[in-house]
Amino acid sequence: MEPSTAADPATIAEFWAEVDLPGPVPEAWAFGDHAALADELLALVLSGAKTATASSLWDVEADGDPVPRVGDVSILLDGSGDPRGVIRTTQVRIVPFIDVDAEHARLEGEGDLSLSHWREGHEAFFRRTATDGRDFDPRMPVVCERFELLHPTTGG
Repeated sequence: MEPSTAADPATIAEFWAEVDLPGPVPEAWAFGDHAALADELLALVLSGAKTATASSLWDVEADGDPVPRVGDVSILLDGSGDPRGVIRTTQVRIVPFIDVDAEHARLEGEGDLSLSHWREGHEAFFRRTATDGRDFDPRMPVVCERFELLHPTTGG
């Protein structure tokens, strides 16, 4: 997960008011590291196919971001920085990259849903986006987060 710098605070606040959920305006961010990936992953969330994500704990710490916690609510942005959805974290596990399991890979909803696809894609992503100064390591800690879509809802 990468926080978006393109998001307009007034637009985010207006979106949050329209969603009408309790609490202060939560953090707003987009998946991935570029607009096309943000849009692709957001579409998977909105369709219900993506209910999990993963991030490098090393980068979370290096960036000074909090580790996600169960109950956290986030506004999801598209690749243009516009708010499109709201999720709530339902589970957080921190495991070595090599120990991320096939179920988590499937819940991320990407590619062919396989663990091998997940490992290949996430290793490339973690190498490309590392902010902590360390090289990729198969034992590196990964924050595996599950979430539920609160808005817009996908079912009735």
